[in-house]
Amino acid sequence: MSPNSQKGFSRFFESKSLERIILVGVSLKRESRAMASSLLELERLAKTAGGEVAERFYQLLERYHPATLIGHGKVLEIASACQRLKSSTVIFDHELTAAQQKNIESLCRAKILDRSRLILDIFAKRAQTREGKIQVELAQLSYLLPRLTGSWRGFSQQVGGIGTRGPGERQLEYEKRHIQLRIRHLKKDLEKVKLSRAVRRKRRLEGSAKQIAIIGYTNAGKSTLLNSLSGSPKMVYADDKLFATLDPHSRKLRLPQGTPAVLTDTVGFIQRLPTTLIAAFHSTLEEIPQADCLLIVSDATSTDIETQDQAVSKTLIQLNATEVPQIKILNKADALDFQNRAALEIRYPNRLLVSAQTGEGLDLLLNQIEKAVQSPSLF
Repeated sequence: MSPNSQKGFSRFFESKSLERIILVGVSLKRESRAMASSLLELERLAKTAGGEVAERFYQLLERYHPATLIGHGKVLEIASACQRLKSSTVIFDHELTAAQQKNIESLCRAKILDRSRLILDIFAKRAQTREGKIQVELAQLSYLLPRLTGSWRGFSQQVGGIGTRGPGERQLEYEKRHIQLRIRHLKKDLEKVKLSRAVRRKRRLEGSAKQIAIIGYTNAGKSTLLNSLSGSPKMVYADDKLFATLDPHSRKLRLPQGTPAVLTDTVGFIQRLPTTLIAAFHSTLEEIPQADCLLIVSDATSTDIETQDQAVSKTLIQLNATEVPQIKILNKADALDFQNRAALEIRYPNRLLVSAQTGEGLDLLLNQIEKAVQSPSLF
């Protein structure tokens, strides 16, 4: 993101750390089973963004309320909690329309965010490379554009000059036009990066090296696995945080029988990853359907592996990558006790239990990768 752009849009996406936060989980009654795990994930996202969760609210609905998403009484309850807990931020585990956000803000007198905006804020802090920053800014502005309504209506109008008649252009229209121009500019920049990436990908595909993409849920240990498998002295940053790395990294690898390969780490997935992010990061995610083999990494210590699997499967469908040979991995075996390890081996007999941290199971994994790239029809 350019310095001018950062300054111009800082009022929409502030980098200031969130402090005392109230979380709101909301779901339709017929879809209530996933709400608990989704809200737990939202709490981890909020902590990743720098916030401290002060209170949690839940509501099951027959239908969503057009004006406030949740019931009016529940909004007033949240407003009371904001005053009592001195919390200035409320985060909803559901996407809000501009009108809903405005209505809730007027009642709560607090900053109202939804899940998508929180994820975008985290991505903005994590982006390091030029490509990553372009992708994040594009996603932010694409999210923001349809929400430039309501609270912006009160902006003063621009003064007309010589050759103009009438009241002039509203600030709202000016902001929209400025953002649309910026989006077009970013798309052009991203297209140049995409072409450059396509050229590099074509060179790799024309070579003899097999392409291996490491994918999976965020914080499952993908970057650590890349470092361990490649053995490269140039370590990829890895940390116990959601979306610790956004930019793809590739490392050369020679498989047990001498087959050359290139390992590529990709951005982590999550439940309900904003569509604006998937669209903006498409040039990065194009590495996935082009791969010879996918290493799908799950966190063996997670209490909700099935939900994480669903998030990964949904994203693979969006990328048209379901036909690529897959090897499913349960990482972080070193953090399991004997009982949990035995339970996982029974529950997931077709998954490799490995530890990217200690190296456990990686030799077997390398053999499986070689089989997958040599005989893809078996996977």
